[in-house]
Amino acid sequence: MKILILHGVNLNMFGKRDPAHYGTATLADINAALADLGKELGVELETFQTNHEGEMVERIHRVPGEGIRAVVINAGAWTHYSYAIADALAILDMPVVEVHMSNVHAREAFRHESVLSTVSAGSIAGFGVQSYLLGLRAAWNLIQNTRDTRRL
Repeated sequence: MKILILHGVNLNMFGKRDPAHYGTATLADINAALADLGKELGVELETFQTNHEGEMVERIHRVPGEGIRAVVINAGAWTHYSYAIADALAILDMPVVEVHMSNVHAREAFRHESVLSTVSAGSIAGFGVQSYLLGLRAAWNLIQNTRDTRRL
């Protein structure tokens, strides 16, 4: 089983970016924790990070036919306005789980809305690195137990 982890804009700056909201873990730390959990679950993981919206859309477009069974995405700021990424995710016939390190609902008003939520099975926010790990567990569970893999 293969799951794709997508990291969006500015997330390569984890560990340097506003530790009060994002903690001190780096993207490499997050990917290592995901790899450890992936081994435990028997899941092959691929991770991808970009600061370019078009590259994110292109990566999502390549998903069909790659044997990927689910996507876990932290789109960063794109969460709140990228209809292009939402449209690309909508093409996929598999679970999509949205994750955020910080509690986006306790932050600035613009962060309270997600254009990705309508194409996601669910969203996990506010638990730091654990948000990613919970997202991976949720994706794995959806693959195992859900008939309609897009929306519950």
